[in-house]
Parts: sequence; structure tokens; C-alpha cells
Amino acid sequence: MLAKHLLSNTIVPLRTSDPGTRALEMMDDFKVMHLPIVNNVDFLGLISEEDILNFNDPAKPLGDHKLSLIKPYVSENQHIYDIIKVVYEQKLTVIPVLDKMKGYKGAVMMSELLARIAEMAAIQQPGAIIVLELNEKDYLLSEIVQIVESNDARILSLYTSSPRDSTKLELTLKINKMDISAVMATLGRYEYTIKASFSEEQYWDDLMDRYDALINYLNI
Repeated sequence: MLAKHLLSNTIVPLRTSDPGTRALEMMDDFKVMHLPIVNNVDFLGLISEEDILNFNDPAKPLGDHKLSLIKPYVSENQHIYDIIKVVYEQKLTVIPVLDKMKGYKGAVMMSELLARIAEMAAIQQPGAIIVLELNEKDYLLSEIVQIVESNDARILSLYTSSPRDSTKLELTLKINKMDISAVMATLGRYEYTIKASFSEEQYWDDLMDRYDALINYLNI
């Protein structure tokens, strides 16, 4: 999934002739805290809500102020993982997308990223979660997949994480079944440490409610 496939249809870039008050109105409309400033197709940088609120006179055009713009961006052919990394590291609500000639192509909104991440994690599909704790050298995905599939189940998504102050690796599996007792029993026989599991249907209803509430809030 590339940046050019995630471009927002609603984000309109600012111009230096736009007053700060107009920029604040647009940020409120789009529910973001950053907007790109573009001159034709030249990306000048991102301005934040905080920048504008610090202006002595927000009613003046943006170009009349001394701007110290940050210039984070991704190229149109960068993967969604690269986008998430930049957004996370720089705490952005919008990330500009440029073409190979550094021309402005559009922007990706945080709400769109969240929606795509949910798709990739199969969050909207029914199933259960198993969290395994293991040493990195013991991580053998082919064996884990075989164990799951031998119990007439399949992995919808998975991800790994390394908790702070720990030498262990955590592997989180989303399984396409609500009843995962057989899968867990087989994992136990293979001496895998099951750190946590979530298989209650109520858990998924609650998770979906929270996800829908978040998306609705970002799209208000």
C-alpha cells in the first residue's frame, strides 16, 4: 500500500496569501493540527495550529509572518510503513506526499492511516487473539503457522514487539476462530509460553465500538 493510494480528497493546501484565521478554520473543519503550505506545486512546509496561535496577528496572511516551517514528507511510492514511521516520529496529523520531482501531490491524514492499519490487522474480522512470549532465537513462524492450521484455523494477521526492559519477543496472533482452546493446547505441547489470550465475542464488540468511535471522532 503506497502513499499515492492514500491521498486525502478533502485536505486543501494553504497558500502564503491565506490569513492565519482561515488556516485555523480549515484545521477545525478537517480535524487536523497541521496543514501544508504550497506555492503552485512547490511544497514550502507544514504549519501547525500552535504556530498560528503564536502569531501576533493571526488575521494577517501567512506570508507576512516569519515562518519556521518543518518540511517532513514522503514520496508517492513509499510504503504505508514508512508513512507511519514519519507520522509517529514527528507527531503529525497530516503528512505531505511529493512526486519524484519534489512536486506536491497531496496529503495523507491520520484518520486514513488508522483505517488502513485496521484493515491490515484484520481488526474488523471476527476472531481471537493469542499473545506468545518467546526468545528471538526461538521464533519460527513456519512452525507456528503449522500449529494453527493443524487445528483447522488460520492466522488473519500478526505482529511482533519487544517490550522495554525485556530480552523477550512478543508475538501477537489474530486467529479466525473465537474458540482457540485447541490451538492454545497445541502451542502448550510445543512449549510455547502463552502470555495472554482474548477470545470473548464481547471483547471484539467492545473493540469495534472503540474503533468506530475513534474514526467518527477523527471525521467529525
